[in-house]
Amino acid sequence: MALGATAKARIRVLLIAIVTLGALGLFLWSRNRQSTVTPVTTINEGAPPASATPTPAISPTISPRVTSAVPSSADIPQAEPGLSPSQPDGDLALPPTFIGKLNLVIPVAGLKPEQLLDTFTEARLEGRSHDAIDIIAPAGTPVLAVSEGEIVRLFQSERGGITIYQLSPDKKLVFYYAHLQRYADEIATGKYVRQGEVIAYVGDTGNAGAGNYHLHFSITALTDPKRYWEGTNINPYPLLK
Repeated sequence: MALGATAKARIRVLLIAIVTLGALGLFLWSRNRQSTVTPVTTINEGAPPASATPTPAISPTISPRVTSAVPSSADIPQAEPGLSPSQPDGDLALPPTFIGKLNLVIPVAGLKPEQLLDTFTEARLEGRSHDAIDIIAPAGTPVLAVSEGEIVRLFQSERGGITIYQLSPDKKLVFYYAHLQRYADEIATGKYVRQGEVIAYVGDTGNAGAGNYHLHFSITALTDPKRYWEGTNINPYPLLK
């Protein structure tokens, strides 16, 4: 039996209602599912989360090169201490306060400051710079310790002849005396001398030249007191003047 117009209209309304309810139910189910998902936290690049403990940066461990070898006579320079590879020829700039604390005496007895000559930059054989001053004096004139400090080496070299290496009290400088005639009595390695104490006598040993009596005197700033034969040369002339 054919449906009437009224029945058809009712069926159409019912179908529309069913579709609408189904769509609404699907929408509500989708919203409920999204609310149960754990939210994602955005972390700024390079910064740890607020609740996280920062991981400390790990620096690579560098094993220092250690040597226990004590330098032999062959390792000690046969000439006056040379310039450090990083230091150009010329005076090393020192703070005025540091210079004032040195308060050095002239290392040759009886000489006055005006008798000194600045020979620090004079050229020497084999392209070397002098890096020291020569203090002219008669043979046998007493050589004095310019400062108190420890005698760390008594050494005889081909160029320097009879020499002395003496540390400053703070072990930042080494005083080098060369071309000596001989050492003073009781001067020995390890002895701590007083300023002005006689430690040797002026001579012409080494490559000074026979009869050319003088004291070759240099000051070297050290980076390692145990390697007293290496460092940066300082012009003694203005410090003694």
